Amino acid sequence: MLHRGGLGGKFYLCTTDGTRIGHEGTCNGGGTGYIGRVLVPDLVRNGYEVTVMDRGGFLDYSDPSESFGDSVKIIRDDIRTCDPDLLRGLDAVVDLAALSNDPAGNLNTMSTWDINYIGRVRIARLAKKLGAGRYVVASSCSVYGFREGFCDEQTPVNPLTTYAEANVAVERDNLALNDSRFRSTALRFATVFGYSERFRLDLVINAMTFYGYKNGVIRMMRDGTQYRPFVHVKDVSRAIITAIGSEDDIGGKHINIGKESLNLQIRDVAEAIRRKLGGDTRIELYGDPDNRSYRVRFDWPGTC
Repeated sequence: MLHRGGLGGKFYLCTTDGTRIGHEGTCNGGGTGYIGRVLVPDLVRNGYEVTVMDRGGFLDYSDPSESFGDSVKIIRDDIRTCDPDLLRGLDAVVDLAALSNDPAGNLNTMSTWDINYIGRVRIARLAKKLGAGRYVVASSCSVYGFREGFCDEQTPVNPLTTYAEANVAVERDNLALNDSRFRSTALRFATVFGYSERFRLDLVINAMTFYGYKNGVIRMMRDGTQYRPFVHVKDVSRAIITAIGSEDDIGGKHINIGKESLNLQIRDVAEAIRRKLGGDTRIELYGDPDNRSYRVRFDWPGTC
């Protein structure tokens, strides 16, 4: 894993909905979403002051203030149009903002590019202009698309969806901002799973487990032979916090985040869940064959 170093001062983290965090003050966009509901409490426990900037979609029916605590400030705003002064005087920015999966990205390609690319490039450029020293953007291992063998950080990307294409573009432009005064890093997350107060049912393991338990049927996209790498949401949070404080040379780099033993075929995931649920739980195929299949190595040379 990355060496962890200390980071004092003000920090800004932008995620899908929005958040601000730091030892003296930082910010995170998307902090009330699936990852943010795990990340923000972790940041608070690590001594950061946190302000959440969120468009508000989840806030209308799910108040995170109890789990976040009184020290976290929540601001309703949008990374595409927010006041640049929100980023002034901060030491770091982490951006998780996105329409966050392949199906959603393909439903409205214009919105995907507008949020996932234009909005996040805007935040990175503002962060650099206004003096932030560190920047982390959330990307995805889906940029590898389809590969027969294992992928690592040197493998050419092969994006097959709008979501993946936008991630490739934002990596390219935001990592190019890296210099001696602005350290820019992209974290390519494997497919996330695990519990969060803002639970997502569009993620493979979460969806299979929930509907298998609720309906006795685990629905699996054909034909199940496709590979995916997986990572728990708590490990995603730890990776972000580690990258924020790391003293390693991670500027201008993209880093895969996951666990090599969790490169699994979807049919094996479905079968493991079926066995765990027991009873009459069965597996049901649906949809067209999934052309996305990739296995990923997580032994980046700058880690230990």
